[in-house]
Amino acid sequence: MLRLFVAVWPPEAVLDTLDALARPQVDGLRWTARDQWHVTLRFLGPVEATEPVLAALSEAPAVAPTSAEMGPAVARFGQRVLHVPVTGLAELAASVIAATAHIGRPPDDRPFHGHVTLARVANRAKVDLRPLTGTAVTGRWPVESVCLVRSHLRSTGARYEVVERVTPPRPQPGDSPGEPAPRPDGGPHLTS
Repeated sequence: MLRLFVAVWPPEAVLDTLDALARPQVDGLRWTARDQWHVTLRFLGPVEATEPVLAALSEAPAVAPTSAEMGPAVARFGQRVLHVPVTGLAELAASVIAATAHIGRPPDDRPFHGHVTLARVANRAKVDLRPLTGTAVTGRWPVESVCLVRSHLRSTGARYEVVERVTPPRPQPGDSPGEPAPRPDGGPHLTS
């Protein structure tokens, strides 16, 4: 079984901005690495093969071109996760969720909250994340593709492998909202 998710990967300039943030040593807090920074649109969990996911993504409901906006500051989810919020991806996430709902584990029923995870508190550790929040950090980038990603779990944290980049279907003049947009050449919406 493959452990898969669909994500948006920030460009190098945005990764540089995140890389410039301070990462103080705190017992019980594990910082994520540059090669792990992404915005998850949908976690699929264990899946037998990538082909059904890629086929579903190529038939996803069409979405208008979008830009992701990171910031305005480092925040937290409770006392477990330190992150940077990312907005502008809700429609794209909804399209991905609709297309892949029948694959992998059931989609979360919580509202989508785009973010880049900076650090996680270890199991059974108690860390006050409040002093680590509030640092201003911003970035904006056009989203031209989504990535199907395989997660390899290790004791030092996950390693992510981009399996394929997929160009989301775009609305064409006269398309009904929510309908997959055909490509002019009739081919799938895959890019290498």
